[in-house]
Amino acid sequence: MGTWEGVKTVAETGPKTRMRGSARKTLITEAALEIFASKGYHATSLGEIAKAAGVTRTVMYDHVPSKRVLLLAVMQEQNTVLVEYVGARITGAGPPRERMRSTIDAYFSFAQSRPAARRLLFDRTDEDDPEIRTVRQGIRESRTRAVAALLGNDIRAAFGLDPSEPMAEAMVELLIAGLDGVAQWWERHPDMPKSALVEGAMRVLWTGLGNPE
Repeated sequence: MGTWEGVKTVAETGPKTRMRGSARKTLITEAALEIFASKGYHATSLGEIAKAAGVTRTVMYDHVPSKRVLLLAVMQEQNTVLVEYVGARITGAGPPRERMRSTIDAYFSFAQSRPAARRLLFDRTDEDDPEIRTVRQGIRESRTRAVAALLGNDIRAAFGLDPSEPMAEAMVELLIAGLDGVAQWWERHPDMPKSALVEGAMRVLWTGLGNPE
């Protein structure tokens, strides 16, 4: 998505005070994440992202090829964060039941700690742009395949399926969509303790896997 090098922040105090390129990139992508998630793609401008990030409008336009490129980069980045966040729990130690509990807890923890990322990945799907739709669908499919691979041993043990089979991916879609549906409900009912949601989801999902209490 182009180079980030040479970007200057508004807050620089002199010609020798320069923020590292990686730090500038972080400021820009974090600002973009919050605004895209809050307002949506069409209602967001690069100018307001620049202002929120503390860089000049001119510099923003010089170093970000387009709003579309920035959105796609942020979505890819946050999807990677999500998969790594949840994947660490899926592949952790312990029996399948405890790994399932840890995975559910991890997703709800992600939704709680990174609400903008969750909204951008799952809620903000109305861009009405062919390229964005194509990339978003690719992100979704790659996420499903990644989680199916991480759950591979459990899927084989519980269902006798190879994790690359379409049915295995369909079940992973059900798992992801179900947990995110609960996360959306949680945004509307924030007083519900996370532990209670984990227990409720665990009962449904574990019983559904043929393991009643």
